[in-house]
Order: sequence, then C-alpha cells, then structure tokens
Amino acid sequence: MSLILDLAATSCLCLLVLLLALELQLGRAPRLTKTDSQQCPEDCGWLRILVPAYNEHDNIEGCLGAIVAACPPDWPIELVVIDDASSDDTQALAEVCRTSCSRSDLHWRIVQAGARPSGERWSGKNWPATIGSELPWPDGTASRQWLLFLDADVRLQPGVIEAALQEACSQSSDLLTLAPRLQCSCLAEWLVQPIVATLLGLGFPIRRSNDPNDPTAFAAGPFMLFRHSSYRAIGGHRAVAAEVVEDLALARAVKQAGLSLRYLLGVDLVDLQMYRSLAALWEGWTKNWFLGVDRNWFKAVGSVAVVLLLFAAPWFSAVALLLQGWLGGPIEQMAIWAVGCSIALVLAIRLWSAWRFGTPIKFWWLSWLGALLIAAIVPASIWKTTTGRGWTWRGRQLEG
Repeated sequence: MSLILDLAATSCLCLLVLLLALELQLGRAPRLTKTDSQQCPEDCGWLRILVPAYNEHDNIEGCLGAIVAACPPDWPIELVVIDDASSDDTQALAEVCRTSCSRSDLHWRIVQAGARPSGERWSGKNWPATIGSELPWPDGTASRQWLLFLDADVRLQPGVIEAALQEACSQSSDLLTLAPRLQCSCLAEWLVQPIVATLLGLGFPIRRSNDPNDPTAFAAGPFMLFRHSSYRAIGGHRAVAAEVVEDLALARAVKQAGLSLRYLLGVDLVDLQMYRSLAALWEGWTKNWFLGVDRNWFKAVGSVAVVLLLFAAPWFSAVALLLQGWLGGPIEQMAIWAVGCSIALVLAIRLWSAWRFGTPIKFWWLSWLGALLIAAIVPASIWKTTTGRGWTWRGRQLEG
C-alpha cells in the first residue's frame, strides 16, 4: 500500500509543479494578436510565402485557400508552392487553386524542386525551401524583402500576415516564429499531441528563446518569417541541408549570428494539424523525437520517465488501489486522497489548456494510453535515428 501512496503522491506533486510552470512560462508568454492597421509596414518590401509540398493531397487545397483568404489586399505578396517530386496529385491540386483564385493582386508561382544535387545530403524540406527562396523577386531586387515559410498542414487565420509583419518590423526581428494551436481529429492525436505540446512548451521556454543573451533557441517550422537579408546571412536552408529538424538548426544559427529571434504564441491566428492517423503520427514522432533532444540518450529516457510519471502513474495507482480493495487488502485514506488528487490534476492541466489556448479536453481520461504510446515512440525513434532503418517521412528514406 505504501508503494501506491508513494507513487500517487509523487505524481501529484509533479503535476502540481507542472501546472504552475505552465502558467508561468506559457500562460503569461507573449502572443501575437490581430492588429487594426492593414497598412503594409514601411520596412516591408515584397513578402514571399513559400509552401514546400511533398505528397500533400489532404492538405494543399485547404492550406492555399487559407493563405489566399489571409493575404491583405494590395500588398506586394508572392505565393510560391514548391512541389518536391510528389507521387500524388499535389501539384495538380495547387494548379487548380491558382486558376480558381480570383485575387488579381496576388502573384502565384508553382514550381518543381527538381532532383537534389548529386553527392550532397539534403533532408526533408530543405531542398524545396532553398529552391523557392532563391527564385528571382518580382521587382528584380531583394531589398527589404521577407520570406514566410509555411507547412502545408498549417491553416492561417485572417489578420495573421499583417500582425506578423508589423510585429517583426517594429521589433527589428530577423526571424519571427509562431507556435500554432494544435488541432486534433483522430484518437491518436488526442492521445499524444496535448502531452507533446506540454513538453515542448516547457522544454523550449519562450522567454528564454526571446532573450538575446540566452543561448536557448527555438523555431516552429510550420511558421517562420525571415528577413531576407538575415536569412541569406546565416546561409538559409542550404546551411542546414542535412538537418532533419531544420527549424531548430535555423533558430540556433540566428542566435549564434547575433541576430534577433522572436518567438511568440500564435494560437489565435495559426492552426496546425500534424497527423491524420496513428500511422502518420508514429512515423512523424519516431522521425523527430530523438533529434529533438539532440540525440541525447539521457534526455530521451528521461522524457519517457517524466511522461509516465505525470500522465500514466495516476491511473495505474488508481487501478492498483482498486485491485487492493477487491482482494481484501487494507486501503489507506491517504492513498485514496493522493490518487484522487493526481487524477484531478491531470484534468486540471487539460482544463488549463482549454482556458489559455482553447484546446478541448476531449479524451483526457485516456492520458495513460497517450503516455504508453509515447513510451513506445521514444525507443523506436532512438533505434530509427541511430540505425537509419525505417527512418522515413511519408515513405521517403531519411539520412542521419
């Protein structure tokens, strides 16, 4: 019985610390909000929106439609879709979006990334992002230009482009990146994504990332707004060609070059649905997890222990307590209180997320299953990343 009490009490204490840390680090973190002004900032020349796309049949139309709706009228904006040798109809669907677009003030380009250079290692979207960024500008110059890199699974809300550019210009940012609101549809997402969002928020503190004197650097790959001159100064995606988690590498390069990194919550203006099935979620997180902790075995194993303690232990303690009673063993009142408190705090964390970010509390009682799934993802990620076997993204083999 003491073991159950100890486990539940430890979980309870850690969950309480987590809840307080979330409020201090994320609840009060700076966030991007809509602006009343629709004037293009004086420091802004052309804005090029780049969408690298590989087998995005399910996403490309929704992504491009949202971008078009979010683009302020009569701003110098170019929308570039770079198809990375998709084996599906991604490029054809993008062409349909372009031909059906009624915006005469919006410049479109849909290009093929082409084959990667022989003898060079290019991971993920680094090659198509490079091809798009190096296209000639519509006005023939590259002065005062901005590059906005978006993933195809992003959905922009109206007002985000004006707000982001005005924020970047007013703060003299070289890279402005936004943490999006995670959207979930399938059960696997509801199990894993809320837990992952919690870990990311604590693992990469926004305030520290925004501190020029702190080496901590983080960028959310789905939304990265670069000053073009600064992007070129750090070498752009060419400089991180072999990096699978290129957003972290670019953020670190920005800070190491003494440039300004601005990381904000964008949950009111940017939505992101990363995966639509368990198979896609498994492939995605086994690709990224071990890299996200810098291939550090201690951090990887530690993340599993933390997740199990926070999100699985309360439920396992409850089951153990019920079995103890069913078998006729003594049940301590303190153990009941500790188990009940720990489960209540699991719910409290999801309620906090709903309050701060509008994330539904759906399937919160299955957090234990999400923790077990993450506990399986992490060793698989270590194995895939270390050996290269089965290390893929949408079936395309990655190189470590």
